[in-house]
Amino acid sequence: MQLKWIEDLLVLERTRSFSRGAELRHITQSALSRRIRSLEQWAGAELVDRNTYPLALTRAGAAFCATARDACERLLEARAALRREATMPDKGIEIAAGHTLSLTFLPDWLRQCRQRAGTFHARVVAANVLDAVVALSEGHCDLMLGYNHPRVPVSLDSERFRSLTVGSDLLMPVSVPTSRGAPVYSLAERNGKTPSPAPFLAYTANTTLGRVVESILEQKQAHRRLVRCYEADMAMLLLKMASEGHGVAWLPHSTVAQALAAGTLVPAGDDSWCSPLQICAYRSAQSANPTLHALWRMLAGEHADAPARQAAQFA
Repeated sequence: MQLKWIEDLLVLERTRSFSRGAELRHITQSALSRRIRSLEQWAGAELVDRNTYPLALTRAGAAFCATARDACERLLEARAALRREATMPDKGIEIAAGHTLSLTFLPDWLRQCRQRAGTFHARVVAANVLDAVVALSEGHCDLMLGYNHPRVPVSLDSERFRSLTVGSDLLMPVSVPTSRGAPVYSLAERNGKTPSPAPFLAYTANTTLGRVVESILEQKQAHRRLVRCYEADMAMLLLKMASEGHGVAWLPHSTVAQALAAGTLVPAGDDSWCSPLQICAYRSAQSANPTLHALWRMLAGEHADAPARQAAQFA
């Protein structure tokens, strides 16, 4: 029996849907179904009634969940505590953060947190958003940092996890400039005419930033203005390609700030081609890490007005 099978069943208990449950568990629907079957074989009883809509737990499934929920939470927290003690025996927090944020946002943010919340050890693992979500869900880290956007929300169960907006960024299209400072690859219309399709340096489809870019292009009905010529899952790789003149890329402002100031990159479109991003912190609601609790209290106090700012930003 694997612990993740119990977590799968607990998600099904809440969602009453294999499709929604698979989305929250970040696996395919068929994989979730196989794992529930494996749990039923281990338990020796049918736990899910698949003949109802929405699906329901059997009497055995409901009884099993009542006991398994508390046991699962205790086991995950015990494992997290043991790992913290093994890697950081004093005050420590393990952080999973997106690759871009690990390089641009995290260093200064950690410095400010230590000034306000006191010194603590931080162990940072750079990961894509799916791996970071899995790490947080399975107790491999205390805190997750990632980009979030209303059209591309991070799928974490609000009953099990807490979140705070701790910063902001701007996703914007950039290009190398001409000798006159205009973008070589421009998205703007010229004299009322649509420009020739520009080479498009794109994110891979499973990335948060890639999905935000897709939402921008759909809103602008602009897919025909671009010809996809390169894909990568990291903003830094797209930055390198854009800086060498291979095409237009959408990058966080924090990533291109120095290049914009130096004039080696310029905006490829106006504000309508940009989209604001939230930088969010996530933690387990069941965490017993006292250092994390102290940090979270400080963050919650400093960002108490974040919802109002977000509403204005994304209006």
